[in-house]
Amino acid sequence: MKTILAAGVAASLFFATASADAVSINGDVGEHYTNVGFGFGTATPGLALSGNWAHNEDNGDSAGLGLGYNIPLNPFMVTLGGKGMYVGPKDGGDGYAAALGGGLQLPVGSLFGLYGEYYYAPDSLSSGIDSYTEANAGLRLTAIPMVTVSVGYRYMTLDGKDGHRDSVLADGPYIGGAFNF
Repeated sequence: MKTILAAGVAASLFFATASADAVSINGDVGEHYTNVGFGFGTATPGLALSGNWAHNEDNGDSAGLGLGYNIPLNPFMVTLGGKGMYVGPKDGGDGYAAALGGGLQLPVGSLFGLYGEYYYAPDSLSSGIDSYTEANAGLRLTAIPMVTVSVGYRYMTLDGKDGHRDSVLADGPYIGGAFNF
């Protein structure tokens, strides 16, 4: 019953955000990691749904599904929300985390925008790991409405539990892009 209820809630949120005509497919590459994702309603006020998969050849993978609420506070767009995360460190057991956090977007002129986000899951909201931290900040260029190019810095880490080592999935600059529909 819980599974059916969760699937119904997720489907209704998906259709509510998909109606905003703000869908994006994105990806970025850093020195030791790759991150790909999608978003529904992430640049417009209201509900936003996002997902991502990050891979680090040396330290493992993470995958997440996020739900947030975008609040316009001129000139900023503030996002409050959370992410359900699966983490698979290369050295250690798989784990799950419910990370809470949010983001901030600030347009700078008509072509550029600054952005940042932070999510954290302590031990009490994690299973198989001690904690999960994700931070991301950068600059976006949108010269064509359907294409966005970004440069920034991403930090993703999980603290090991039960004798497993800590894993850094991302810690460094990246370049990325997005297609917006």
